[in-house]
Amino acid sequence: MDGQRYVRYSTVVTFGDDFQRAVGTVVLGDLSIRRMGFGAMRITGRGIWGPPRDREQALRVLRRAVELGVNLIDTADSYGPEVSESLIADALSPYPAGLVIATKGGFLRPGPNRWVANGRPEHLRQACEASLRRLRLGRVDVYQLHTVDPAVPFEDSVEALAQLRSEGKIRHVGLSNLTADQLDRARRIVPIVSVQNRFHIQDRGRENVLQACERAGLVFIPWAPLAQGSLQARFGSLARVAKRLGATPGQVALAWLLHRSPVMLPIPGTSSVEHLRENLAAAELKLDGEALAELDS
Repeated sequence: MDGQRYVRYSTVVTFGDDFQRAVGTVVLGDLSIRRMGFGAMRITGRGIWGPPRDREQALRVLRRAVELGVNLIDTADSYGPEVSESLIADALSPYPAGLVIATKGGFLRPGPNRWVANGRPEHLRQACEASLRRLRLGRVDVYQLHTVDPAVPFEDSVEALAQLRSEGKIRHVGLSNLTADQLDRARRIVPIVSVQNRFHIQDRGRENVLQACERAGLVFIPWAPLAQGSLQARFGSLARVAKRLGATPGQVALAWLLHRSPVMLPIPGTSSVEHLRENLAAAELKLDGEALAELDS
């Protein structure tokens, strides 16, 4: 890893040890995580459904992410469904020391781009155990409730994860797509290490959840950190700042997230090795006061 270099416009970025230094770390329970992970949703087929168009490329992206210094891979049983977890195991098992696998349960997938919540305790147990088999793990490092099911008492869903944790099948519990109040209620049942909510430079609707995580020392994982690549078209200041700094709009958006909070852990995903390297290079990008003022305005 050391000595591999990637030229981004006029800036040279070195991965490996320098990536770790540039991006820093957060503490996820008892785990030290570099502050740029990899979200493994986009390695599946169109509509997050079925296998990828190029399976070998998907495997290369996963392996390259780890080679370049990423030590958190985030996935879910619903990505594919089941496809992302199986690809991760094929690419990376047996897992190198220090690599953290996080997965999620709580959604059913009736078809492409269709998501149906299922937070019933019996479903979450089945989903967790199936994820363990696909990932070839005896215990998952971080297991997250993927969404709050309005048809199921929230505490019942959380209790199911607490029980799986007590049985040794889950090391740490995380939550996703929830409110600050629900986070507080969940923490009365089981220790929570992370929250994964939608958050990016143009969508800051869960700012209060981020602040709750900061107060409690929990990791905040912003999903869709690049808004599926549509930020540039909708947020002109990104393009202006990127041009001035010699970066891409996506790199500026990721650098902004890293600057926004010390508990922030972006997990940009991609099906391209080139785009992966571009995303990780954002760790080296420094936003000056002028850039931050323009982006925050």
